[in-house]
Amino acid sequence: MNTRPIVPVILSGGSGTRLWPKSRKAYPKQLHKLYGDYTMLQHTVNRVKGFKAPIVVCNNDQRFMVADQLSELQIAKPDIILEPCARNTAPAIVVAALRAQQLYENPILIVLPADHLIKNTEAFNKALQIALAQAEQKLVTFGVVPTHAETGYGYIQSEKSLEGAGASVVQFVEKPNKETAEGYLAEGTFTWNSGMFVFNSTLLLSELEACGAGWLGCGKNALANAEQDLDFIRLNESDFAECDDISIDFALMEKTKKAWMVPLDAQWSDLGSWDALWEASKKDENGNVTFGDAFVKNCENTLIHGKERLVAAIGLENIAIVDTDDALLVVNRHCTQEVKSVVDWLKSENRTEFQHHREVHRPWGSFDSIDSGDRYDVKSLKVNPGASLSLQMHHHRAEHWVVVRGTAKVERGSETFLITENESVYIPLGEKHRLSNPGKVPLNLIEVRSGEYLNEDDIVRW
Repeated sequence: MNTRPIVPVILSGGSGTRLWPKSRKAYPKQLHKLYGDYTMLQHTVNRVKGFKAPIVVCNNDQRFMVADQLSELQIAKPDIILEPCARNTAPAIVVAALRAQQLYENPILIVLPADHLIKNTEAFNKALQIALAQAEQKLVTFGVVPTHAETGYGYIQSEKSLEGAGASVVQFVEKPNKETAEGYLAEGTFTWNSGMFVFNSTLLLSELEACGAGWLGCGKNALANAEQDLDFIRLNESDFAECDDISIDFALMEKTKKAWMVPLDAQWSDLGSWDALWEASKKDENGNVTFGDAFVKNCENTLIHGKERLVAAIGLENIAIVDTDDALLVVNRHCTQEVKSVVDWLKSENRTEFQHHREVHRPWGSFDSIDSGDRYDVKSLKVNPGASLSLQMHHHRAEHWVVVRGTAKVERGSETFLITENESVYIPLGEKHRLSNPGKVPLNLIEVRSGEYLNEDDIVRW
């Protein structure tokens, strides 16, 4: 048994574009409850709860949602490292390894993406123990035992068949076509590349340097010059931006002679598409999968993922329907890998649906746009207990607040007062004001904006 400190490293920087419209840049798939009672991030953290507190690497926009979800799991003192820009998995793993070494002596890292599904946790734990035993001298990756000729994953070829403590890695290969994938299965030495690893942190950093990672010093500087911001470690932006934009596979695993594959047969999926979610989910007698309020008649092999509205489907086959507040996706289930093209189009048209949901999360809570028209905009606000919006003023709009639930502390000009359920307050144009929740329960209120210009950028903060 390995006696070194074992530190989970959770990579939570992905955007999950193929799971649009549920997954979006500011609120990606790992922060959603796609299955079970937890978000994907929470499921991932729960798998490794028996070790040290995790180090989670995410981007700035997601920091408060990540912190809230870890708090729900009662994780004591997790480290949340904020990436100032996207630089792929290798720099993220490097700064996490360096941070782990600040906390512990020569720790072992369990590196896991935040957005994977593993149904058989017992099999995962057995494979993990094998990987931990190998990690003293090897750089370990998990190779998922393939169940079919999948063209959506990269593959790992190892020196021998898929059994026991694993084997040395021969090569990593990119996503193959169907014929090539079928050949890999027949060969018997190929596994799916899971993107999960177990690393001796000292060995990881020394091998990266030996493999020519000249940007390693930039990662070290990014952490050395980082700022502590509340509960977050904010990496230095200029230093981190100098790191190569490179995956750990390209930077290390394809170059080192110490790569080792441990086979994993644990009903794993990266849930990279709506078809993958259908494959991984419990189905009715006709192969249908439903989430939310759904009516299904004469349908086969169909996925419905709704929210609050009723979704009715009749006479469909191999269709995925995904309903959100502001977007509806209807797609042939075998074409769900192409959903990314919708996201690309939204970006090209400068539309916001690729980035935000109608409900937008903020450090203090969230707001949901209910209605808008000429010279008015209506929003539902949720303010967390103890949270406060910034002191602010607007040049072009006035606001009315009506409390639906809880108690609001209002600062308006030189006044400070409380309003509670069924009470309201008027904020004139140009008046300094702040809204806070001094209570123990969430504050819900309706905000009605009126004026000639109602966009979010009409704000002056103090």
